Amino acid sequence: MFDNKLDWARVSLRLRAGRASRFTSLCSSSGAEVLYWCCESSPRGACNVVGEMGIRATCSEIILRQEVLKDGFHRDLLTKVKFGESIEDLQTCRLLIKQYIPTGLFVDPYELASLRERNITEAVMVSENFNIEAPNYLSKESEVLIYARQDSQCIDCFQAFLPVHYRYHRPHIKDGETFTVVHNPDLLMYCDQEFPVLKCWAQSKVTAPCALNSKDICQWNNMKYKSVYKNLTLQVPVGLTIHTSLVCSVTLLISILCSTWILVAVFKYGHFSL
Repeated sequence: MFDNKLDWARVSLRLRAGRASRFTSLCSSSGAEVLYWCCESSPRGACNVVGEMGIRATCSEIILRQEVLKDGFHRDLLTKVKFGESIEDLQTCRLLIKQYIPTGLFVDPYELASLRERNITEAVMVSENFNIEAPNYLSKESEVLIYARQDSQCIDCFQAFLPVHYRYHRPHIKDGETFTVVHNPDLLMYCDQEFPVLKCWAQSKVTAPCALNSKDICQWNNMKYKSVYKNLTLQVPVGLTIHTSLVCSVTLLISILCSTWILVAVFKYGHFSL
């Protein structure tokens, strides 16, 4: 029925779960063995995998939630990922979060290095020529890889921690605030064993280091997930243009006074030798 070579066929399934939908999945066949990875959508977002001997396994949704902790210009971005109860032996899997940092925020690579030394987080900058001092209108979007850790309080959960900081923004004419949008990250997963249920949500392969301090490269699965929030929006306070003259005048005055005080102290208490 099949050749010895690997044949690929696309199968379209029309299902009705409240309304008709079409899902295209990739099915493979090799010799006499036929293995189908066909996902059927359902109202709850579950996915049914049809394997050998017609056995079905239910794939629960992958839920991602991001929230920002702390107040002020220095915040913590916390990412939590929860897998369904049908996925077992997650101890053999690793989760990598590829977070895109917008121009209105920055991540300090020196702070990340310090946190890695203290084993607080496992994150590394991907972008090169990164300037943490640049304002938002002169900066570019950057990328950070965060190796998530399993949550000790949840057997099928992972979490990742990343400190972020607000950049300087241009002053506005009226509103004393602006908004920065943090888009949902890419969720990458690598397992030492093959889990058929993971194929329900794997979209593509992505090359990335196998571990934080490893030079080995692994093929990670880019996973499809459901996000609690579409995007994360942060409110950033900015100055007003009507205050420009006042701020410049006060800054110049304080600079002159401080410079004068330093010069007086140097000439009064300093020891000079020719």
